[in-house]
Amino acid sequence: MTANRLGMEMLTVLSMPPADYVRLAGKLGCASISMGLSGLPLERYGITDALYPAWSLRDDPALRRETLAALRDTGVRIGLAEGFGATAAEDVSRFAGDLDLFAELGAQRLNAICLEDDMAMATDQLARLAEMAAARGMAFTIEFFPCEGINSFERTLSVIDGIGRDRAKVLLDTMHFFRTGGTLEKLQAAGTDVVGYVQLADAPNTPPDADYFRDAMFARLVPGAGELPLRELIAALPADLPISVEVPRLDDLRAEGPRAYAERVIAAARELGA
Repeated sequence: MTANRLGMEMLTVLSMPPADYVRLAGKLGCASISMGLSGLPLERYGITDALYPAWSLRDDPALRRETLAALRDTGVRIGLAEGFGATAAEDVSRFAGDLDLFAELGAQRLNAICLEDDMAMATDQLARLAEMAAARGMAFTIEFFPCEGINSFERTLSVIDGIGRDRAKVLLDTMHFFRTGGTLEKLQAAGTDVVGYVQLADAPNTPPDADYFRDAMFARLVPGAGELPLRELIAALPADLPISVEVPRLDDLRAEGPRAYAERVIAAARELGA
């Protein structure tokens, strides 16, 4: 019997307060979650009626203790630590304190992005971040999405090869992968062992358009409801590779409530073999 490797991403419940989020994931039988150190600034995206109160694991030691207790009580792990990136203006050493907080919370993996087109800088900075993660016992992944910077599977592979495949892996978001021209054949050619973590969502299988970013943030499709070959992808991946649902749907979350909505999304992912 395959061990449970299914998780839930923070974006699926649009940054619910962390201890509540951990307990919800536990009730739904999730093995892991992703986590940032603060809630999403939803007002930045035009959502003025905040779904949840603001919170910060950086600034609130009591909240960190409550979250750590929830993790211990449920057995849920932080599979992915979010909120990191490479820029030319600042060195990644600035993230040392945040990494220490995630290490305190038992995070298994650190994820990073780069929105700038200087791939030499990205490779250098992300290599340093990979070292910082490894020093704290964490794996390291790099995520791509259609924007400037690391914006394709191929560009991510180039950066990872510059760092070393033993030190960095691809975070494969299914919406970003397939809608930027990714295919199962390209993945097989690269070797599925280059993938360190999968974020699972469905979508139309069309190139990115003007609404892509907002759809990615607030209107993804539940696994099985779109056009992406998710079942085939899951079957092609190693059986122990972490897969976590990242399916933010603002209207459904509001209409159904977080537990009913998350339960439906998790059930859909399991039906596909995740």
